Amino acid sequence: MSISIGNICIDTNDLAGSTAFWQAVTGWYQVASSDEGTTYLEDANKSGVGLSLQAVPEGREGKNRLHLDLSTDDLAGEVGRIRALGASEVRRFDGWVVLADPEGNQFCVVAA
Repeated sequence: MSISIGNICIDTNDLAGSTAFWQAVTGWYQVASSDEGTTYLEDANKSGVGLSLQAVPEGREGKNRLHLDLSTDDLAGEVGRIRALGASEVRRFDGWVVLADPEGNQFCVVAA
């Protein structure tokens, strides 16, 4: 098959705030945007999928139907670091923690 996932997009009401949050979480840098309502982030090696943030007028409602799983060798340390950046803890399981970004978008931090 000749298809691959190139980018994952997160809707946001605060483009600047979400960009700053996700840059701090991932360490990725901002690349040129195609318009003023979208920011693209990618890692320095340009490996894997990219992450974009898209400004939308409507607020988030209900549970995410899709979420990110972020892997780490230091679960407690990364959860603490990401919470200090503004995330809130939603739920804790054996081996992973569900967090929410400042706009309520949930994602998991998983022990590698």
